[in-house]
Amino acid sequence: MRVAVETVAKGAAQAAVTGNTAQPGTGRVTRTDTGTGSVTRTDTGRVAEAAAGKSAAPTASCRAARPRADALRNRERIVSAARELFVEFGPDVALDDVARRAGVGNATLYRNFPDRAALTHEVVLAVTSRTTLRAEEAVAAESDPFAALGRFVHAAADERIGALCPMISGVFDKDHPDLLAERDRLEEAVAGLVSRAQSAGRLRTDIAVGDVLVALSQLTRPLPGIACQGIDRFTHRHLQLFLDGLETPARSELPGSAATLEDLRRS
Repeated sequence: MRVAVETVAKGAAQAAVTGNTAQPGTGRVTRTDTGTGSVTRTDTGRVAEAAAGKSAAPTASCRAARPRADALRNRERIVSAARELFVEFGPDVALDDVARRAGVGNATLYRNFPDRAALTHEVVLAVTSRTTLRAEEAVAAESDPFAALGRFVHAAADERIGALCPMISGVFDKDHPDLLAERDRLEEAVAGLVSRAQSAGRLRTDIAVGDVLVALSQLTRPLPGIACQGIDRFTHRHLQLFLDGLETPARSELPGSAATLEDLRRS
C-alpha cells in the first residue's frame, strides 16, 4: 500500500514539474513549460502512432490532389470523343457535341478543359504521342523495314492522325514546348521508318517523310463539307493501295518533288 502511494505521489510530482495535464475526453495532454510559461497541446493518439512507427493518415487536401479513377476516365473519354469529332467535322465542332459523344455533362467537360484551346491542345498532344508510340511498336514488331512502315501507316489511321491537319490552323498555341517535343519525336520516328525501308531497297527513293504524313492525313479523314457515312470501312483498303504504290520498283514517275518536313512546316 505504501509503495502504491509513493508511486502516485511521484507521478504527481513529475506532472507538477513538467506541467503535463490530461484533458478529459479530448485525448490531448496540455504541457506547460514552467521556465517559459508557454503552453503546448499534444494529440496523444498521434503521439502513440508515431511511437509505434505509424505515419499519420494523409490529409483531405492531399487526397484531393490525386485525381480519382473516374475523373481520369472522364478526361480520357472527352479527349477520345473530341478526336473523333475533330476528324469528322473539324476543330470548330460544338463542345456540347463533344460532351454528348463522351457521355459526360457540360460541367465535366469545362471542369477538365475550360475552353476550346485547352481541349485542342490536349487532343493534338494525345494523337501525336500515341502515333509516335505506334511507330516505335512497328519497328519492334517487324524485321522487314517495309512491313514496319506498312504496320505504322495502318496503326496511325486507327489513332485518327487525320485529326491533326485541320487543327494546325486552329486557335491554340502550336509552339507550346510539349507539342513541339512530341512533334519532333513523331517526325524522327517516321523518318526512321522511311529511311530504313529505303536503305533496304523496299521503298521508292523519290518520296520523303512529308509524303507519308500528307497521304495519311488525306486518307484518314472525310472530305470537308460532306456527310460520308461509314467511310471508315474504306480507310485501310485505300491505305494499302497507297502502300503498294510506295514499293519498288516504281511503276511511274511522280510529278513534282518529294514533300519534306520543312515543306510541311512552311505550308
